[in-house]
Order: sequence, then structure tokens, then C-alpha cells
Amino acid sequence: MAAAVVVEYEPSWPARAAHLLDEVRAAFASDGNRFVYDHIGSTAVPGLAAKPIIDLQVRMPSLPDLADVARRLAPTGFVPAHGARPDSPGVYRDTPRPGDPTDDELYTKRLFHDPRRAAILHIRRLDSPFGRFVVTFRDWLRSNPEQAARYEAIKRRLAEQHAEASDYDDYTRAKSAFFNETDGEMRAWARGH
Repeated sequence: MAAAVVVEYEPSWPARAAHLLDEVRAAFASDGNRFVYDHIGSTAVPGLAAKPIIDLQVRMPSLPDLADVARRLAPTGFVPAHGARPDSPGVYRDTPRPGDPTDDELYTKRLFHDPRRAAILHIRRLDSPFGRFVVTFRDWLRSNPEQAARYEAIKRRLAEQHAEASDYDDYTRAKSAFFNETDGEMRAWARGH
């Protein structure tokens, strides 16, 4: 099976994400309203082709113990993700974006996946610069159809280049060039909103 497959946008993705987030929210219900729940990634941008994997994010004041999170999420089907390689990007920590603080603690994360329902759950601190970045990037693409189209074309090209790969890692790393190229424009847009 090809590692990086990009498919046409599926209008059911937002509803699937909302349903999954409801389950995750229920798992953390005892924590009250202290967490922020987001549908992120390309499946959160209407009309954008994507890998058919729903990306979700929970931002919380501090990261709980991995075993505690795994126990709480067990009824949802989300299990800890370990990455395909020891250096798989974004599994245990995010990579700081240019100009963001570099304190390691801000980028530590927990990653879960539900292979049965093709979903990934990123758990980050509320003050995670990368947690803010993925939401800003999503909103910027939603507001900028020209850049969303460019991003889609790049993703399709990269998916073809990495079609025979056994994992998504090199595809994921290669997309960073677009993030870096558009970072200034995206940040300027974010300051105006």
C-alpha cells in the first residue's frame, strides 16, 4: 500500500472530526472546560484534497502522564502512536517554527491514533507555539483559496514522489518547505485577524 495517498476532499470529514472530538471530550470530561479541542490538518480545510486521515488536537494546561491519557482514551479507540522510525517527525515533540520560542517543554506532546477510524490525535500544552501554528495555518488556508490550491498541488506532487515509501515521514518533512516559504505571509494575515 502506498504511504502518502492524497484524495479529493470528502464533505463528511468535518462531521467525522466533530464526532471523534465529542468522544475525546467525554474522555476528559472530569477536567471541565480547561481544554481546547480542534479539527486540524488538511481535512479541516473545505475543498482541500488530503490524506484521508482526520487530524485532531487537544490543548491542555499541562501534559498528563502518557499512561493516564492512554487509560482515559482507551474507550475511544485512540492508542499511543510511536512513529514508524525513531526520528519520525511530530511523535514525541514538535519542531519549533522559525521565530518561535525554542524551550523544549513547549514542544513536548502526546500522539495517539485510531487506526480503525483513520484518525490522529495530537495532545499539546495550551501554550504550545506549534499548537497555535496548526490552527493558524488551517484558518489561513480556509481564508486564502489561492494558497490552499498551491498547497494541494505541492501535496499531490510529494505524494507521488513518496508513493512507494513505507511511511509518511519523508512526505511530512517535505511539506515543511511550503510552511517555511509562506510563514511570513501567514503570520501577517494572523496579526490582522
